[in-house]
Amino acid sequence: MMNAQQIESLIVSSLEDAKARDIQVIDVSQLCSFTDKMIVSTGTSTTHVRSTGEAVAQAFKEAGEPPIGFESGPEPDWVLVDLGAAVVHVMTESARAHYQLEKLWNIKPADIGQPVQA
Repeated sequence: MMNAQQIESLIVSSLEDAKARDIQVIDVSQLCSFTDKMIVSTGTSTTHVRSTGEAVAQAFKEAGEPPIGFESGPEPDWVLVDLGAAVVHVMTESARAHYQLEKLWNIKPADIGQPVQA
């Protein structure tokens, strides 16, 4: 079983490998009971959003830790990968601007890790 740091590392490396942009790791362990981390990233198109989410899910399947859930539409502007200890959101730029997950969770700048440099 992977620990929290290994989960975060595999998520970030999978997102980077898939060329996701603006990767943010947010610690929500004190704000909700269903997960410890939310990782939000941006894809360049609906095709890129879907393939990036699938890449994260595949990386965890290969690591022996298949996702609990994967949610996506036929032409998704938002894909969610539920890994239990972490939830990954891959969104188009317009969806990310519209939903503003960081604001939704009332996250202060100190709660957000530094943006990951791809």
